[in-house]
Amino acid sequence: MRPPILRRLLGRVASTAALALVAALLSVAGTARPAVAAGGLQQVTGFGSNPGNLQMYAYVPEGLPADAPLVVALHGCTQTANDYYTGSGWPKYADQWGFAVVFPQTTAANNALSCFGWFDPAESGRGRGEAASVAQMVEYAKQRYGSDGGRVYVTGLSAGGGMAADLLAAYPDVFAGGSIASGLPAQCATSQVGASSCQSGSVKLTPAQWGDKVRGSYPGYAGPWPRVAIWQGTADYTVNQANATALRDQWTDVWGIGQTPSATDTLPGSTTRTTYDDASGRPAVVTYSLAGMGHGLPVSPGPGADQCGAAGAYFLNTICSTYHTGVFWGLDQGTPGGGDGLPAPSGLRVAGVTADSVSLTWDAVGGAASYAVSRDGARIASPASASYTDTGLAAGSSHRYTVTALDAAGTPGTASAAVTATTTGSAPARCFTATNYAHVVAGRARTTGGLVYAEGSGDAMGLYNVFVTHTLRESPAGYFTLADTGCAA
Repeated sequence: MRPPILRRLLGRVASTAALALVAALLSVAGTARPAVAAGGLQQVTGFGSNPGNLQMYAYVPEGLPADAPLVVALHGCTQTANDYYTGSGWPKYADQWGFAVVFPQTTAANNALSCFGWFDPAESGRGRGEAASVAQMVEYAKQRYGSDGGRVYVTGLSAGGGMAADLLAAYPDVFAGGSIASGLPAQCATSQVGASSCQSGSVKLTPAQWGDKVRGSYPGYAGPWPRVAIWQGTADYTVNQANATALRDQWTDVWGIGQTPSATDTLPGSTTRTTYDDASGRPAVVTYSLAGMGHGLPVSPGPGADQCGAAGAYFLNTICSTYHTGVFWGLDQGTPGGGDGLPAPSGLRVAGVTADSVSLTWDAVGGAASYAVSRDGARIASPASASYTDTGLAAGSSHRYTVTALDAAGTPGTASAAVTATTTGSAPARCFTATNYAHVVAGRARTTGGLVYAEGSGDAMGLYNVFVTHTLRESPAGYFTLADTGCAA
């Protein structure tokens, strides 16, 4: 998301100099908008009255059955639906797990930078503008593709992430879950000036105040609420990472579950995952913090089960956020054959842990030829018996496990409830070298009176600016010490 510009301001008020400044700040990802994009993405017309003047594109895997899930994926500023289709990785999992994807597209006719109007109440409210157009696309998909109205999800990057948050708030009866990458809390801004304040992270509200913005978006709605994933890079200087904290506060408050984590673990790409469970023990809000990542959608090109996307402008090679978001929503449970055969194994439990291993046991399932054990959403083993020991893990690391019974043909049944296990010992230290400004923005240091001090140790780091660089060592989590003379990770 680059500095947001309202279409009215751009069309009637903005000066040539101001527009030139905005253009200089941008790295435009692309402007082509074909009627039929490459690789199976098709433009759809006539999906409704379209009050927000959006374009609808869709990817529907061949032979998709009725009652399959639906994902709505919103691009960022300067991007197109085809950019997001190509870079995000959603088509891969639509094919593998069986669901349709709608890619709404806004254009320069709405906003000079092709940003969704997350900051404009005329575009982001229930029954209004662009938000209403997206809701019409969902209804069209339910009617045309037979999509399951109980399994509709929305995701977005940057301005698309801000609009995704607004849609979750305005249409909680439509969306079962959402994922917001480098985005903003729902209804954070109602003007261009407010949008800039939101992006910089200077809007400070309590969790209850953030939650009230959701509750006020659809007065009288009492739930159920969407389950929300939040992705944010610690080195994002376009959308400050304070917005990820605000999003967490907003949605945990809506769920009434507080801001104390249920579990914290590590994933590839220097990713820290923090989970907040609902009263039943099921994850309701999950945050993914990527150390050192800038502004963009995390992707991980490659053929692996948990790899996806194409690296490029605002598609950053770190981790496949699409894969982990889909697992969080349970889209992997909709794989053809999944849930239609053997029942879910019961009694999954952690039998023991060491510094580098986790031992699991579960109750045997009648008719099972083997079992699929998954760690953090990726299958890691297929033991024949009802137990397994996962080895080679990092000390002090937390992992989430599920088990699925397989019949003689290898067809999976329904996955078990998840359990989380943490290995013994301490997590290895991490080292960060950056400017004092970047350390403060990333939450590794704080500023007082123009000077910077490391979080935890309080080590003095000098002036708060981009000209002083230091190395900080993190151990334990959240405790930083100055390590310019050497930092053993």
